[in-house]
This record gives sequence, C-alpha cells and structure tokens, in this order.
Amino acid sequence: MGGLGGVNWDEWVKVIYGLVLSTVLGFVAGWAVAALIQVACRNSDRRRLDVGFGRLQVIGSAFVALMHGAQDGQKFMSTAMLAIALSVGKSVGDMGGFPLWLEVLCAGVMAIGTGIGGRRIIKKVGMEMVQLEKYQGFAASVSASVSLLIATLTGLPVSTTHTKTAAILGAGAAKGMRSVSWGVAKEMVLTWVFTFPGCGIIGFCLAKLFLVLF
Repeated sequence: MGGLGGVNWDEWVKVIYGLVLSTVLGFVAGWAVAALIQVACRNSDRRRLDVGFGRLQVIGSAFVALMHGAQDGQKFMSTAMLAIALSVGKSVGDMGGFPLWLEVLCAGVMAIGTGIGGRRIIKKVGMEMVQLEKYQGFAASVSASVSLLIATLTGLPVSTTHTKTAAILGAGAAKGMRSVSWGVAKEMVLTWVFTFPGCGIIGFCLAKLFLVLF
C-alpha cells in the first residue's frame, strides 16, 4: 500500500484517521466537559462563575495556542524545510532539524495571520454558530487542547481548527441542541469537505507544472 504512485498511502490514511478521530473526540469532550460544569456549578452564583471562567478562558486559550504550534506549526515548518532542502539538493533528514530562525518566522507568521483573519472567524464560530457563555468557552478550550495533546503524543497530524470547532459545537450542544445554529455548522463542514481535496488537486497541478518547467 505504501509508496503506490509515489504516495505513501499508509501515511495518507493516518492523516484521514487523525482528522476524523480528533473531530469526534473534540465534540464529545466539549459536550462532556460543558455538561459536567453545568452539573457541578448548578447551585453556584452566576456572576462569580462568569468572572472565574472568564479568567480560566485565558489559560485555556494559551493551552490551545500551545497545541496549535505543536500541530499546525510543525506542518508549516516541515513544508518550509522541504523547500529549503530541495533548494540545496539535500533531503530533509540531512538538514539536522529546524533552524531557530525558521521556528521564529513560522510563529510570527501564524500570530500575524491569526490577528488579521481571526476576528471574522471568531464571530462566525463563537457568535453565529454558537452563542458561547464563558464556561462553554473554557470547556471548548480544554477539550480541544486535550484532544490535540493526545493526537500530538500519538503522532497523528490533525487540524487545530477542526478540533476546536468541534469542541465548540459539543460545548454548545451540551446546553441544548437548539443552542447551536446547525445551518452555520453545516456550511463549515462543507467547507472542510471541499478544501481538503481542493488543496490536494492544486498541489498536484503545481507539482506537475514545476516538473515541466524545471
């Protein structure tokens, strides 16, 4: 199976497996953590809870950012490292690991990209798809982070965006299925479905073009 047509299909299946597993795990964990918080805090003062979970959200967001770097950051650096190795006629294994400047560059570019495009995505996911309360935001962050940590430790390449969005859906659904705008969620799922093969087709066409030109 591996190596057929120049593609390591075993690794390809591993990527698909990781995407499906992390998305399902993110949703289930998001629902479970949010439901647990609802039960544990049902008799607590609402205002004090909002203040507490508002502070905990900062910690949860930092954890998600760390896992984002552990997953998506590695993909960006690997792609750049491949280009660098090919430009000097070496394999990636001969490069001796990622240089510090590349790590800093990828971290900076990811931060800038999040700052530029993050607001619209946050509005879409955190306001239009689900009207998140603070405890739900914390539950989604913790659930996504744990799911991403498990994937990272087991060597599964997954999508931080898919996992976090699924966790948000789960946290919203824990309050009631009507708390989620499933129409918006459907649009996002369709986007995921179309972008995955779309990127593969574009990458294939560009690779063929470069082989012809160079």
